[in-house]
Amino acid sequence: MEQQEHHVEVNGLPRIGEQAPDFQAKTTQGDISLRDYQGKWVVLFSHPSDFTPVCTSEFVAFQEVYQQLRALDTELIGLSVDSVSSHIAWLRNIEANFQTTIEFPIIADLDQKVATKYGMIMPESTGTETSRAVFVIDEKQTIRALIYYPLTTGRNMNEIVRLVEALRTTDEYGVSTPANWQSGDKALVKPPQTKQEANERMNDQDYDCVDWYYCQKEMK
Repeated sequence: MEQQEHHVEVNGLPRIGEQAPDFQAKTTQGDISLRDYQGKWVVLFSHPSDFTPVCTSEFVAFQEVYQQLRALDTELIGLSVDSVSSHIAWLRNIEANFQTTIEFPIIADLDQKVATKYGMIMPESTGTETSRAVFVIDEKQTIRALIYYPLTTGRNMNEIVRLVEALRTTDEYGVSTPANWQSGDKALVKPPQTKQEANERMNDQDYDCVDWYYCQKEMK
């Protein structure tokens, strides 16, 4: 008897700069849609399964940075293909064993509709679990960043907070952020477009320039 291969149908991965796919979903805090979050930033993340070690460590860590994100006008939404009942039981277990109350909603994506829209299930996967995906969505519901991690590697929450801070700094000041940038650090300004601008930039005390194309300034 021939063994049938299991294929998971997925949409193409949404790209940076595209409108985030809207959804309506059941969660641990009732029904939500992405439209409910218009005007706020959102970090939408998926995890493979409830009651697993890496995912449990991540949820404790996500809760630890939740108030930092909210201070940045950013909300967290989790997702897996487990049921609401499974999510609730798992959250109660986390609260009992790790003294941590999870305050953000978790989508119960049993029909995989949200995961499919966001390309959270890998096409080569033989199962239905979602990958460790992170989507940063801005207040206009545009996808600003996305990160994927393998099932074996837990995410770095400080990096997710840093990423949101960097994107919001870019929007506010029209700058870019260098490698390892942290909130409060100098940011990079766009290179001059003419030789005259380059000469002026090098003599401008408002900028800290290594060379004409590489100048930073304080964020005030």
